[in-house]
Amino acid sequence: MAKRYGGKFSPDEDYSAPSEPESFDAARVDPVGIRANVLFVPAIPLVFFAFNDGAIGLTLALIAGGTLTLAAWMLRQGLRAEAAYQARKVARRPAFPRKMAASLLTGIGVAIAAFKTEMSAVEFVSEPSLVAPVLYGVIATVLHGVAFGIDPLKDKGMEGVDTFQQNRVARAVTEGEAYLTAMTDAILRAGDRQIETRVERFQTTARTLFRTVEEDPRDLTGARKYLTIYLMGARDATIKFADLYSRGPDEQARTDYLALLDDLEVNFAARTKKMLLDDRSDLNIEIDVLRERLQREGVRSK
Repeated sequence: MAKRYGGKFSPDEDYSAPSEPESFDAARVDPVGIRANVLFVPAIPLVFFAFNDGAIGLTLALIAGGTLTLAAWMLRQGLRAEAAYQARKVARRPAFPRKMAASLLTGIGVAIAAFKTEMSAVEFVSEPSLVAPVLYGVIATVLHGVAFGIDPLKDKGMEGVDTFQQNRVARAVTEGEAYLTAMTDAILRAGDRQIETRVERFQTTARTLFRTVEEDPRDLTGARKYLTIYLMGARDATIKFADLYSRGPDEQARTDYLALLDDLEVNFAARTKKMLLDDRSDLNIEIDVLRERLQREGVRSK
């Protein structure tokens, strides 16, 4: 459905309104590019041209095509997991090395395809050799690994972090992300681009709180209600508003919902700011305590 463009220079824009952060301020490029997506293509001609190669040739082609497709899908997941790892200051390494598994699966798929090709070439005059398929598989594995790299193999920023607390934070953030995703899915039914943008802006503020809690798990106790109760309420309100607004424009409901988003954003931003100030206060206390200890030991700065 066509949507009217609205922005700073639109005719109905309020020029006296203060400027707001753009929805793309925290946007990130999808790490899955054309290099990864093109790896889904080789399986198609491999299977298509195998229908005249008999039952064994077709079976090998199907196995090779399925393996290559699984490798391409695994690579996509690995790239996204790596991007999420790089975007955070504190992060665990991916639980399963998807990119490395994709390299291995690519090598296996290429080896099977090469064996199928060699088997068709010799036409059963002699036994097909396994040397060439294995070499092709090894080369494909190495080239895939060089092209896309390997998965992160160690945790980042986890020194001195309580693992139990970090796991609690991870569960809370996962729950909060689920609420934000549900908000996105629901607001699309309203068919109002301005409100969709407003929801995206609130989500950016909420995710800033997520990242702050991840960097210091001690903040979870104070922020838990924001990650669960408040976001659950925001999701429920979004679903009810979308259901109502999709049946027909309701300006009062629209105004009330936007006011709710404003209140939520202000409170989430205030909570984030308070946690950052508390962290700075803790640092100042540690510095003062250390200075007092040094002075008692007779150490003086010049």
